[in-house]
Amino acid sequence: MSNVIELDHVTKRYDRFELRDISLPIKEGYITGLIGPNGAGKTSLIKLMMGLIYPDQGNILMFGQNNQQDQAVVKARIGYVSDESFYYENMTVKQMKSIIAPFYPGWNNDTYVKFQELFKLPPGKKIKDLSKGMKIKFSLAIALSHGADLLIMDEPTSGLDPIFRREMLELLSEHIQDEKKSILFSTHNTTDLDRIADYIAFINEGRIIFNEMKESLGERYLLVKGGKELLDRDVRRWFVGLRENGLGFEGLISNRAEGERYFRDTAVCEMPTLEEIMYYTVKGSEAHV
Repeated sequence: MSNVIELDHVTKRYDRFELRDISLPIKEGYITGLIGPNGAGKTSLIKLMMGLIYPDQGNILMFGQNNQQDQAVVKARIGYVSDESFYYENMTVKQMKSIIAPFYPGWNNDTYVKFQELFKLPPGKKIKDLSKGMKIKFSLAIALSHGADLLIMDEPTSGLDPIFRREMLELLSEHIQDEKKSILFSTHNTTDLDRIADYIAFINEGRIIFNEMKESLGERYLLVKGGKELLDRDVRRWFVGLRENGLGFEGLISNRAEGERYFRDTAVCEMPTLEEIMYYTVKGSEAHV
């Protein structure tokens, strides 16, 4: 199984933040969800992959090529979708498409027209007059029209209505049926990733917490709900994060087998969602600062 992206011991320093020794392989042919709280480093990671910023240490390979030395070749194979608009605001959709298309050797105008109609994009409307959701649809139409081998999506469902968001997820699932296509999907909406992701990469405070198959997370983590009398100093150490109130506790354990052995007859044991894994991991790290 080859990697479409490889970050090897990458470090990027800012005044008050640092991506530290990031080693992150992204598998070809799969949808990888990138999750983490605000300020965790998700957007900085994507900028590094896109060659918009450069690492202070480490190497980045895209499609097996150095993303700094081979930028033109690498970027021709990437489709980028963001909740921010990077287009000329005073140009129409049609004009903007005409400027972008020649940059991609694999541009297919029939494919673009198909998505323009599917997404109901108005060719004569100026970019500045499009809603946020329509701008994202335009970005997606562009990304899907030049045969991109890798889609990098930074909060792509932000601003989309629930109906189109579901349609977009179905579209991405169809896109990935070509086993040479890959998607990196960064989002706060973990329910989207619950539906479509194959792998989950979790970053917090500039470090990768895990990068695993989504199914394996259910085998690793356990959500426990019970009475406070079940907690003592030793038991508390098993939890990644705990939330307590007057009625009892809820918490996340990273050793599912151990947690089930101790709690199965005395507490409620459940498979956690991605949101719960992220919440309790971040909550636990904050408690130990």
